[in-house]
Amino acid sequence: MKKQLTLGLLVEKEKILLGMKKAGFGAGRWNGFGGKVEPGESIEQAMIREFYEESNIQVTDYKKMGVIEFEFRGNPVILEVHIYLITKYNGEPKETKEMKPQWFPINDIPYQQMWPDDKHWLPLFLQGKKFKGKFLFENQDTILEYLLEEVSSIK
Repeated sequence: MKKQLTLGLLVEKEKILLGMKKAGFGAGRWNGFGGKVEPGESIEQAMIREFYEESNIQVTDYKKMGVIEFEFRGNPVILEVHIYLITKYNGEPKETKEMKPQWFPINDIPYQQMWPDDKHWLPLFLQGKKFKGKFLFENQDTILEYLLEEVSSIK
């Protein structure tokens, strides 16, 4: 069974906006902003809604950069994450009940406090490359195997 999720990342000049997840799945890690696609919602609508709910920023334009499937050993649900670059927005980042946003210099991303897969695909994302991938985790900290490839277009 697949569950669709979104992940939006805002990159501006030489910095990236990440959020410290305060509770729930992925708590205690820096991440982009996103979450579940609700019934009746498109993936893009979900990304815009989740980004606003978690950061107080209204996304006005974006570009789809990647799709990654995450599988956790022993869990039949595959998380299909659609990853977007936010290109235009309104508002200022503000802490919410779920996330505490913070800007980081591109050359000082806190990979050691992020999901272990981020160090594999985020550099491609930051180079403006489109990609597809699959990651198999043993738990939330150990990648057993992965496949990541650059693609010319992404759906």
